[in-house]
Amino acid sequence: MSHSLSKKELVSIANEFGTPVYIYHAEKITEQYKKLCHAFRKSDVRFFYACKALSNINVLKHIKSLGASLDCVSIYEVKLGLMAGFTIEDILYTPNCVDFEEILEAKELGVTINIDNISILEQFGNKFGNTYPVCVRLNPHIMAGGNFKISTGHIDSKFGISIHQIRHIERIVKLTKLNVIGIHMHTGSEIKDINVFLQGLEVMFEMARHFPDLKFVDLGSGFKVPYQEGDVETDVDLLAEKVEEAFTTFEKETNKKIQVWFEPGKYLVSQAGYFVVKANVIKQTPATVFAGVNSGFNHLIRPMFYEAYHHIENISNTRGTERIYTVVGNICETDTFAWDRKINEIKEGDFLVFYNAGAYGFEMSSNFNSRLKPAEVFVKDGKHLLIRKREVFEDLLKNQVLD
Repeated sequence: MSHSLSKKELVSIANEFGTPVYIYHAEKITEQYKKLCHAFRKSDVRFFYACKALSNINVLKHIKSLGASLDCVSIYEVKLGLMAGFTIEDILYTPNCVDFEEILEAKELGVTINIDNISILEQFGNKFGNTYPVCVRLNPHIMAGGNFKISTGHIDSKFGISIHQIRHIERIVKLTKLNVIGIHMHTGSEIKDINVFLQGLEVMFEMARHFPDLKFVDLGSGFKVPYQEGDVETDVDLLAEKVEEAFTTFEKETNKKIQVWFEPGKYLVSQAGYFVVKANVIKQTPATVFAGVNSGFNHLIRPMFYEAYHHIENISNTRGTERIYTVVGNICETDTFAWDRKINEIKEGDFLVFYNAGAYGFEMSSNFNSRLKPAEVFVKDGKHLLIRKREVFEDLLKNQVLD
């Protein structure tokens, strides 16, 4: 059974908590996590939720209850994870271009640290030697992902240490006695072709031969979820089958048993999220009918930033005649959510829902135009739980120093 919230329930939540509002469905997150676990049931695998996708602490607690671990990219995500109940053994910290002091703070907390820079690797090795195990993030030089802005494993990427620098890594490890227990790669997001993972895995197995104490190989994530009709979803069952075969072969060849790690983020929460807004105005120009809503790219930046598609429906008029609208926000710059979409006739005051809004929605929101961030609601066991209050004007002044 696939879990989803009905339009009637979404309207009810919008009326109860106001709009704009982000809504997350706990049972859908559970469904996605169980789907992964079932697919990889034959493998020695761990899943680390990439909490950059959605880091509300209530969502983190729910994901922890499912048995997942946590992937963090900042020291503050690490601290949120600890507050949510994750143990230090459950947290992987993968920073990029951070001050060495932040890495030292993570070390003091005791979490697994993933290092993606030769300079930092050398500093860490000189300071701690073999007293604190680390993971090394490698750049496999593989172009992948649904948009260049979310591709992270190509030759011009700022992420990871190039696989062509393996001799440099080995020299640092040898001279500092650094204890490398894991290697990591992440090529990008929205990967449809599982061969990208398998190609990366071949590279990682070759790199694994350089590290005698290796305990895991982390393949990152990038599992694609469908955003519109006809979209291809990453075939996690086939991927699991191929990964299991590859690790079995590697174990026979090397007599080494290595665990596989993945970092699903969007895959777990995207389809569990809904963003409900209100139509403020219907504006007809000589060429276009605009539906202007009480939001903008200050709340949902993905369409303007990544040219991402979100399916939009009028949940106030589910049987209305379809008309063509361009859905736009109320920000002072062009903030188009959708061009020329067929949507049931929209009247001012109607509620519109954006589907697949659980990942990188609220997380990337801002106070641009001095507008307030929306509320977040968690639907769990049929109950509507407010998990973040809507901002009020005073929040804009909270950290300002008044003369």
